[in-house]
Amino acid sequence: MQQLVLASNNAKKLKELADLLAPLGIQVIPQGELGVSEAEEPHCTFIENALAKARHAAAATGLAALADDSGLCVAALGGAPGVLSARYAGEPKSDARNNDKLLAALAGQPDRRAHFVSLLVLVRHAADPQPIIAEGEWHGEILTAPRGAGGFGYDPLFLDPASGQTAAELPAAVKNARSHRGQAMQTLLARLTRELG
Repeated sequence: MQQLVLASNNAKKLKELADLLAPLGIQVIPQGELGVSEAEEPHCTFIENALAKARHAAAATGLAALADDSGLCVAALGGAPGVLSARYAGEPKSDARNNDKLLAALAGQPDRRAHFVSLLVLVRHAADPQPIIAEGEWHGEILTAPRGAGGFGYDPLFLDPASGQTAAELPAAVKNARSHRGQAMQTLLARLTRELG
């Protein structure tokens, strides 16, 4: 496997995943470059959405496909925004409006516990009966105001308790090592290394 299509058009997600896969000699191509439309994500779980996106991209391109469905789960909100994280404040997608809505939902709430979830699915082909599935979680809490200029999504509101910094304040290499996506990628890389070995 020299190339795989990433079932996403998120440039920052592409960079994170491409950096992590580069040591294996795998080139990651975003689906938009290959004319692949975004897949429907009608499901209520991260795993079902990730699998749907990966199969859609593989079917459209004939390449192996990697999909990530990730989001923020907030304890006091019953796990919301969850799979709706990217569109929490509605269409069009807006990190700023999502963050504003989250802060409003948690106003006066003492329980600020939250965790990011990343579900990665790699299919070797569209009908792959045994996709590689890897999951990662990053636990922290939601601040009352954003901090930091890096990252994307909810990163400026998510405090990593181990470092005392938000996900938006952490250097990219540190974030990649600690994050939900970084953890899921390490699991995926271990599986791929064995398989390609």
